Amino acid sequence: DKTPGLLGKVQRDWLARELDAKADRPAVIVAHHNLDKGLLVAGQSRPALGGGEVLAPMRLIFGDRATAEVNGQTIPVGEIVVDAAQAWVRSHLPRIDPAIHLTYQNEIQPGSPELVDIFAREVLAANDTSAAVGYAPLTETEQLVLATESFLNSAAFKAQFPMIGEDIKVMAFRRDRELSLTVAAAFVDRHVASERDYFEHKEAVRGELLRHLRPQLRTLDSLNIALNTLDSPARGMGGMYLTVLGTSAEGADGGEVGRGNRVNGLISLHRPMSIEAAAGKNPVSHVGKIYSLLAHQLAGRISAQVSGVDEVTVWLASQIGRPLADPWSVAVEITPLAGAEGTEFENSVRLLVESELAGLPAFVERLIRGELPVC
Repeated sequence: DKTPGLLGKVQRDWLARELDAKADRPAVIVAHHNLDKGLLVAGQSRPALGGGEVLAPMRLIFGDRATAEVNGQTIPVGEIVVDAAQAWVRSHLPRIDPAIHLTYQNEIQPGSPELVDIFAREVLAANDTSAAVGYAPLTETEQLVLATESFLNSAAFKAQFPMIGEDIKVMAFRRDRELSLTVAAAFVDRHVASERDYFEHKEAVRGELLRHLRPQLRTLDSLNIALNTLDSPARGMGGMYLTVLGTSAEGADGGEVGRGNRVNGLISLHRPMSIEAAAGKNPVSHVGKIYSLLAHQLAGRISAQVSGVDEVTVWLASQIGRPLADPWSVAVEITPLAGAEGTEFENSVRLLVESELAGLPAFVERLIRGELPVC
């Protein structure tokens, strides 16, 4: 099969052989699944200076569709999703014991015959009619937002400030050459001895974040950081953002797949974006995942490899049943640098688009292996 980019039988056989050659286990076959309807229901907790308690666990509800049987062999979907969730929690939220602080509700059902049949067809096709968008490069503001969250959740920072939990939210607002960041950071109550202790830690964290970010400013003149702005001294427990486990989900906020960051870790309101939720979608046919990440990767390549480009946005649209490597539409919008002519870009961009689509099997393999995070 010489057709570039079509994930048909030959390409699927090649992918299976490659996966088998690189791992001491049977070749991987991804069955139909779309588990992007997850819901986290907040629990109940009673934070207290010096350490509080969890009163009721959080609840994780799994929804949507997954294949429960292949060639007569039962797939324990419920066990798989719970094991995966617990492994993720242990890795990313170390204060949460997923066997104690979380309960699980499985509402996953088998998929429809026609969607399941996509996986048995000669050419693996898009399982949805959808659109995705990506852009590059990130602005200075976007880079600083990502740098803020990454720094506050780094191992080195946690060692210096163990009272800061993993639940970090960042809102940035730029006015001319001044950037203001509002940061919400959950404090872990057992590391806070008193109200005075809390506010001293808070100021130390703010100061350390400023010291970390200021050297990264390029075109901005000033940076202001506000931390936990709902706090109010002298209001006791009602005036401090304290948690038992380091996340607001233990007693305040629930969450739903698709309502958070886009696949690049940001929610940039001035950028075009889709409402696709990439997390939980299968990595071999669901364009809501594949095209969302591919659009950002393609935009990044164009930005880095085509001279004269100031900014680029890539739209990919799919049509259900159409081969993945043959999108219904590919649109590229380029903002040229001053003095550059837009007509100079067409051939270079076209070649990069064709290259990305031809390399789709390898891209899908990386998705299967979890090498490309979705947020």
